[in-house]
Amino acid sequence: MALEDAKNEVDHAFTRDDLRGPSFEGTFGGALSFLRRRYTKDLSGADFAVTGIPFDQAVTNRPGTRLGPRAIREASSLQAPDPPYGWPFDLLSEFAIVDYGDLAYDYADIPSFPARLTAHIGGILDAGVAPVSLGGDHYISFPILRAFAERFGPMSLLQFDAHTDTWADDDMDRIDHGTMFYKAVKSGLVDPARSVQVGIRTSNADTLGVNIIDARAVHENGPAATARRIREILGDHPVYLTFDIDGLDPAYAPGTGTPVWGGLTSAQASIMLRDIAGIDLRGGDVVEVSPPFDTTGATAIAGAHVATEILCLLGAARRGT
Repeated sequence: MALEDAKNEVDHAFTRDDLRGPSFEGTFGGALSFLRRRYTKDLSGADFAVTGIPFDQAVTNRPGTRLGPRAIREASSLQAPDPPYGWPFDLLSEFAIVDYGDLAYDYADIPSFPARLTAHIGGILDAGVAPVSLGGDHYISFPILRAFAERFGPMSLLQFDAHTDTWADDDMDRIDHGTMFYKAVKSGLVDPARSVQVGIRTSNADTLGVNIIDARAVHENGPAATARRIREILGDHPVYLTFDIDGLDPAYAPGTGTPVWGGLTSAQASIMLRDIAGIDLRGGDVVEVSPPFDTTGATAIAGAHVATEILCLLGAARRGT
């Protein structure tokens, strides 16, 4: 059946009839969408929506993450059409997933960007659909968290990252990708006691009460034990998951703006993401994929896998698994 489908399927981003089911379209051709899901602005019947946020005007170092969503979509075509490995259900057949396209914004009117992004994500949530965002730099998580907190109250933040991004900045209108979680905590969008940052390996004296599991702790204790600790911290509170690709060591994800050695391996990340299944996940993002700094495409491939795992975690939460 798969061979016959592969002979005839093409441009599934536009031609597929059903929001569910695998796609056997050749990886080397066809219109690109995330996991060959239908490109649409119609959320009717959808469970989850993948959306791109091509914004990188908050970076402190190397730019290029505005190209991340496009690269992650392309890299997702390399994933097998079979059910994602390690999960006890078939994500693509059981859940209706759409590619909602990208956020449109005026690149020359940066002050208007945060409210526009909050409204974009809010519209998805109001349709009863869980969003997964493809960044873009890490600032995007702040306006996204505002949309979630407006509907669910203060969120538990699960952050995989090399940096805490809680450096002090009381100017709430200043747009910067190193201070947005300071602002999120101070604004009441995040409950720090029920939040955890994993993979940290840069210094920041004030973590605002957020639980820290640094990279060395993951290496020494192992990913399975770390996942158990993450679940203990999060409990049954509504969770937003953000995965900065620089949480991975530069050996696995060189294409990012602020790489730091000593990071997580892709194997550690995959085990932790699978072992936290059952958390009350409401949405998530993968950010800081900067294709110009990785000619191999490995960083975008990692980003595509992370986004798929976030979708699986959303599926597990919906199933009550």
